[in-house]
Amino acid sequence: MLLVYTHKISPRLKYVFKHICTRVLGIEVTFTTKIESFIAHDSIKMSYTKQPLGNEFFIKSNDLLFEQGLNDIDINIMDWGHSKCFFFNGDKSAIPFDVFAASFYLLSRYEEYLPHVKDEFGRFTASESLGFKHKFLHQPVVDIWAYKFKEALENQFPDFEFPVKTYRIKPVIDVPNPYCYKLSGIMRTFGGTIKDVLKLRLKSLYMRFMVLMNFKHDPFDTFKYFINKQKQSKFKFVFFFLLGEYSTYDKGANPNNKAFISLIKHIGDYSDVGLKISFLAIDDADILKKEKIKIEEIINRPLRASRQSFSKLNLPETYRNLIELNIKEDYTMGYINEIGFRAGSCTPFLFYDLDHEVQTPLKICPYHVMDFALLKNKSLLDKKRVLNNVINEVKRVNGEFVPVFHNYTLGDLAIWNGFKELFNVILDSVDNEN
Repeated sequence: MLLVYTHKISPRLKYVFKHICTRVLGIEVTFTTKIESFIAHDSIKMSYTKQPLGNEFFIKSNDLLFEQGLNDIDINIMDWGHSKCFFFNGDKSAIPFDVFAASFYLLSRYEEYLPHVKDEFGRFTASESLGFKHKFLHQPVVDIWAYKFKEALENQFPDFEFPVKTYRIKPVIDVPNPYCYKLSGIMRTFGGTIKDVLKLRLKSLYMRFMVLMNFKHDPFDTFKYFINKQKQSKFKFVFFFLLGEYSTYDKGANPNNKAFISLIKHIGDYSDVGLKISFLAIDDADILKKEKIKIEEIINRPLRASRQSFSKLNLPETYRNLIELNIKEDYTMGYINEIGFRAGSCTPFLFYDLDHEVQTPLKICPYHVMDFALLKNKSLLDKKRVLNNVINEVKRVNGEFVPVFHNYTLGDLAIWNGFKELFNVILDSVDNEN
């Protein structure tokens, strides 16, 4: 057990030390403000304060972990090996940066509480982030810093044995609509047919009737393929089904349709099932509660995981609504159009409520690539290269790689050609560790 001496045990300090030490490095950590207890401790220990007590393992602390609320913070990004960091703390420290304060800044999403420009859906965009502006978005810097901290500890305490973690994956399958033509209902089918005729979309018109007549396979129906892949993988996929009402933003299947309900139950026999929260429910706790009750009736167990429609987050309200309804995990932390690490980490972490200065029980499972972001690369070879780059970044720190694919991504639409191969690259990455 690592003992940390500090001048003040704050909620922020406990939160970030437990993430880096326990969740990333796998070692327990405890804290003391008493010099006598620190001296008496006979295992690994360190001090985290303004001045060292003596010749102990010492990291000079930034003020961030002892503050409350939001303040103006001077952030100076500097190179550190093959990565970057901030909160430089001088030569006396065992490592040249306060990685705990820097990690807290990223994990708490401090920057998302500050004034920023939102996109048309009201989202915080990658281009507004520190990682994007200073070109470290592509790295899980929090995990990289944790391993640099571990290396320094190993040099000081060579006899201490750290547990060994292994790389793992958690594929997310987002299902905004299970089918392209099936289960649309009479009015939507009629409306779609009229649009096809008026816009001369003859191929779509042909496919619509061939699918409805059961002569062709619905292009969004890839669930048999996913189930077969799930059977071959030791890592559970997580499917998120949209049950919200039809709206301007969400156009999913009727949540009361028996065939749709049967599909969700069938998927739940093989994989984990979560709720894709509708766009209107993101800001309306009453709608969210109805959707949660509905999916729990279908899967016949408490809802554990959620994903927000359009990957929209309103911090801290979105997460507070999930906590209020006892939802344990959320998979919205990522960027739709950029590959990388929005919170700087590839290790799930707990949401810290900056307004209330408290660690919450909600586990944030950040995703690192969405299928749409891969479309920026024209050739399949380039897509593979980019995908392998982010996989290798996660492997270097023995993290958890979370990709987001949609059910239609592995279908027959030309825009998604080659994406089955990309999905297989992810599944095979577990067996090809170097």
